Amino acid sequence: MKRFISGLIALFFIAGFTAKAQAVLKLGHVNKQEILALMPETDSAQKKLDKVAKDLQDQMEKMQVEFNKKYEDYTANAANWSDLIRNTKETELQEMNQRIQNFQNVAQQDIQQQQAKLFKPILDKLNTAISDVAKEGKFTYIFDVSQGSFVVFQSADSQDITPLVKKKLGIAK
Repeated sequence: MKRFISGLIALFFIAGFTAKAQAVLKLGHVNKQEILALMPETDSAQKKLDKVAKDLQDQMEKMQVEFNKKYEDYTANAANWSDLIRNTKETELQEMNQRIQNFQNVAQQDIQQQQAKLFKPILDKLNTAISDVAKEGKFTYIFDVSQGSFVVFQSADSQDITPLVKKKLGIAK
């Protein structure tokens, strides 16, 4: 009797495992870059980011103009200056050059931070829409096939959910 019960339990276990193993995977793919480019929020975020970059570029140009003027003054008059004045001007030019390089590095980091800050809510909205479509369509996996994404093979069985996500976001194109 114990063998019969043990065998019956084993049979239920194997049958349950086999049923799960045979479950059909539903695969889908989406082009996030295409959708992102069509979202109206992307345009306004990009304009804000461009403004930040322009302001930083303008400041950088002012610093470079000031450096160039001082360098021209140095090259034109260095021969006439005493060692103390020449050394002072050289030190000043080196410090200005270092400030310009530091400004470039910090500006680049600032642009990256602003980009992350501006685009995070947009990407969150897009990811939520993709997740909602995936849940509604009972997909097992969704792959991003945007340019630069790493997809080795795309089966004909994989459904393109890009139009569904666009519809979910209210994008008509």
